[in-house]
This record gives sequence, structure tokens and C-alpha cells, in this order.
Amino acid sequence: MLRVTFPDHSFRLKKEGEKEWIFDEFRKIWVRLTPEEWVRQHFLHFFSATLLYPASLIAVEKEMKLFDTKKRFDILVYDRKHQPWMMVECKSTDVELNALVLEQVIRYNMAVPVTYMIVTNGYYTRGFERKNGKLTELEVFPVFPGTSLLGE
Repeated sequence: MLRVTFPDHSFRLKKEGEKEWIFDEFRKIWVRLTPEEWVRQHFLHFFSATLLYPASLIAVEKEMKLFDTKKRFDILVYDRKHQPWMMVECKSTDVELNALVLEQVIRYNMAVPVTYMIVTNGYYTRGFERKNGKLTELEVFPVFPGTSLLGE
């Protein structure tokens, strides 16, 4: 498992009737605050504030074509050459990170090949590196390409 400590962040929230909304600072839109969206928003801020992944290279909920069907990935991080580098599949906190969840991100990887695949439910996070046709489980998050361990 990968360790994730969500940074403090003042999310913009609003309520309309019985529905709660959160402002997505990455997409610049209000979105329904579902349990999965809670995980996605916290993870986005973890990436940008803690891991220092450039916000400008993070895409959120973009459509992709997988065979004959349209799917949406949760988070896609591009490298500095604008090539897909890491894909994240976010699940609600009550969803177990089992083989089916991992298979989902592996299928998405067929449509959008990446080096790193992450699955998270906000409480637990697992990551994998795809190298030479094999998946190796990560013990720590990778350093963003072109960034040293000293943050230079």
C-alpha cells in the first residue's frame, strides 16, 4: 500500500436543495459532491500540494475510447513532454480495492498507456509500475519526471 496523507485544503462547497456541490479547481467547475468525488478532489490536492505534480499537467475525468465503448478516467497525469504518465482510478471510500478495480485501470491502460497506475478509495491506495510487460507494486509514489528528490 502507498501512504497518502491528504493536505489541509479549504474546499469551496455549496448546497442546492438536498444536493451538495464542490468546486473543482482543476476543471474550474462545480461538481456533485459524491463519495467518489470526495476521494478525487482530495487526491488531486495531494498530487499538487504534497507530491508537487504540476497542476497544469493533470487532467480530470476525460473521455477515452476503449474498443467500441466510451469510458472516463478519473485522473491522468502527463509528463513534461505531454505524454500520459500516470493514471488514477478513484473509488468511493466504501469500495474495496480488489482485483476488479485493478482490472479496470489495466483495461484503461490499454486505451491510454501509462507507466504508473494507481487505485484508491481514499483510505487505501495501491500503485503499480508497468515495465517490460510486467506490473510491479509500488512502495512509494514516483517522483515527477524532471524533478529531483530535492524539489529542484
